[in-house]
Amino acid sequence: MQLASVAVAPSKASSLSKQRKKFKILGEHEANGNFHKQDKVKLLKFLAPHLVAAVVTLSTPISNPPVSLGETLDVHKGATLFRRSCIGCHDAGGNIIQPGATLFSNDLQRNGVDTEEEIYRVTYHGKGRMPGFGENCRPRGQCTFGPRLSEDEIKLLAQFVKSQADQGWPNVQNQGD
Repeated sequence: MQLASVAVAPSKASSLSKQRKKFKILGEHEANGNFHKQDKVKLLKFLAPHLVAAVVTLSTPISNPPVSLGETLDVHKGATLFRRSCIGCHDAGGNIIQPGATLFSNDLQRNGVDTEEEIYRVTYHGKGRMPGFGENCRPRGQCTFGPRLSEDEIKLLAQFVKSQADQGWPNVQNQGD
């Protein structure tokens, strides 16, 4: 490898040395186009922190992440319950039976079901065409004929629905739970 020699004043020599190092870090190569092994290592060392930072930044969810492990588990359980019991009618927060009764914030507010407590009540006892899923749901015709949910499960489900509604139902995927 050859570099052009230029007579430089001593004060500019250190500046030229810095520039030369910078070029070497960015991948100075031989005339035949091959990188030196040392140059590859330097380039990797130079880029690694930036690449790691980019990967971490891009892999972080855009929505509000759960704060604790317990909260993460609750969100997962709520999502699992939603996929098992609700997604048939409320896929991605919509409503295939009654379009004005979606699980989006504006419809929940308009229908008076915009708090976790109200979502719990409707999920437990049912309302209109939606059956109730609570263990002690009455009258029988208003309740699901499928498996009933415990009070704790309905609480998790209500928390999940409320958090998804607040975020505009970003990602509810069927993961085969």
